[in-house]
Amino acid sequence: MNAPTDLQKFLAAQERKSLLRFLTCGSVDDGKSTLIGRLLYDTKLLFEDTLASLEKDSKKFGTTGEDIDFALLVDGLEAEREQGITIDVAYRFFATDKRKFIVADTPGHEQYTRNMATGASNSDLAVILIDARKGVLTQTRRHAYIASLLGIRHIVLAVNKIDLMDYSQQVFDGIVADFQAFAARLNFSTQVAIPISARFGVNVIAKGDETPWYKGPALLAHLEAVDVDTALADKAFRLPVQWVNRPDLDFRGFSGTIAGGRVKPGDTIAVAKSGKTSRVTRIVTMDGDLPEAVAGDAITLTLADEVDISRGDVLADPQARPAVSDQFAAHLLWMSDDELLPGRQYLLKLGTATVPAQVSALKHKIDVNSLDHLAGKTLALNEVGYCNISLSQPLAFDPYKDNRDTGGFILIDRFTNATVGAGMIDFSLMRATNVHWQALDVNKQARAAMKGQKPVILWFTGLSGSGKSTIANLVEKSLAAEGKHTYLLDGDNVRHGLNKDLGFTDADRVENIRRVGETAKLFVDAGLIVLTAFISPFRSERRMAREVVGEGEFLEIFVDTPIEICMQRDPKGLYEKARAGTIKNFTGIDSPYETPEKAELTIRPVEGSPEFHAQAIVKYLRDKGYLG
Repeated sequence: MNAPTDLQKFLAAQERKSLLRFLTCGSVDDGKSTLIGRLLYDTKLLFEDTLASLEKDSKKFGTTGEDIDFALLVDGLEAEREQGITIDVAYRFFATDKRKFIVADTPGHEQYTRNMATGASNSDLAVILIDARKGVLTQTRRHAYIASLLGIRHIVLAVNKIDLMDYSQQVFDGIVADFQAFAARLNFSTQVAIPISARFGVNVIAKGDETPWYKGPALLAHLEAVDVDTALADKAFRLPVQWVNRPDLDFRGFSGTIAGGRVKPGDTIAVAKSGKTSRVTRIVTMDGDLPEAVAGDAITLTLADEVDISRGDVLADPQARPAVSDQFAAHLLWMSDDELLPGRQYLLKLGTATVPAQVSALKHKIDVNSLDHLAGKTLALNEVGYCNISLSQPLAFDPYKDNRDTGGFILIDRFTNATVGAGMIDFSLMRATNVHWQALDVNKQARAAMKGQKPVILWFTGLSGSGKSTIANLVEKSLAAEGKHTYLLDGDNVRHGLNKDLGFTDADRVENIRRVGETAKLFVDAGLIVLTAFISPFRSERRMAREVVGEGEFLEIFVDTPIEICMQRDPKGLYEKARAGTIKNFTGIDSPYETPEKAELTIRPVEGSPEFHAQAIVKYLRDKGYLG
């Protein structure tokens, strides 16, 4: 066998080094990018052409006079260089003789808090920078809280630009005391405070003579030594199934990346959701079968039995199974310009599973300055709340503090596919596991058969004054004359009882329609033809109402009356009050109406009388078989 080359020896040595993922965060212009640039420069990991380019860019974009502006090594976007700020998360790799590092440089501006959360989600340690001239700021507290929320347990408080305060120990000690008073409730395992000057390299790579009063380590020495071993391999086995691997009839495996624990051929595993168990026969990889696999390994498992497993399922240790529930409590960081609307349906992605979900209750918001709990109905961009989440089907999960991969989720807008929230599961709601559907002997089909009709929701939607209630009332009268069993839910009427506690904000409108949809579903289950007349301005909620009943049990009827006609009618004087500013959040004036995209029926009242349109709807029901 040939002796290993120098390159092979080098690569083997690199593989044996431990890896530390950390991020830099803090307020605007605290020197995060400069610090990372200094680390890369002083560890001599820059190529000569990179150094030449850096010197050239420093003259064009730099803010440090004749000196090299190290921030430009990380602020790679043209917009970042022009504005002198960090916008996106920048990842850089470097290594020393003792350890490998992946560092995330995250933005300091509040509007980019979501980017900071992205960097924190897979980091083990956070370097929180503070400008010695400014002290602890709101964004400093915000980033410290989010770091704690996202499972980071090790903090370095880097008091930067200490050179601009004459390397004052008094200034340093005051800042450290302020931060520690705030962070005492954040459950960090370690907190190390270091006075630094990223621009001049003081206490970054090596201790500086400028701070003889500081007795702790330099930043790099601490990063090399800190023990952040999360011991995922020692946790309970978890494999979220990403893909059912079936290349031919003779092979069926389940592929994914192990999120916790270890597994060997012969081990018994359980499908968390169904409870079915089997035995592992092989651990298959591109490089051949393995005798054992641990957390972080991408593998394919084959099993001894034909077990029903699909993407989104979680394979687990039968003796330490995850929770399986359709409801849980969680912290939620809101990441969208559009506010969170409890009751609105979003998509929730947890591991490899994606299911419809909604925030069923916002328990409280969290003040990042004081960590106090605040009342609130919605969350705005970058706000954090504690919520109850309800899913359309049960999923397997762990508390986030036990396993980030199986305890963290994102919320996705169903129409734009944008990520709007990041969540950390706290615990399963117990009532979700002891409340079950009760089997009934008389079902929906039996009730409908007794009435000689097919149950359905006729969902009338349109602007205020469009004629929804008038036409819906005439339809019900016609059906009643034929002996059909109906019930009409009118927007004004339900606000006198079922929804009298709701206002007209977007959040209240969403909850209004959620309750109406659930009520209409009960009427459908009773075998009735139920008519609803609501503005229901948002497509998302109309879609949610459609999805709570079966196929063909929801007919959207768009009463398409131009707003000019509605304003001329204005039977309740609402448009006039809205234009005068005495009514807020009025649909069509200062709140939007989202027109249906695929309504089963579109009615244009200007083209015929209400009676004409009512009869057209009844004829449609008869032709489609709803009237028996």
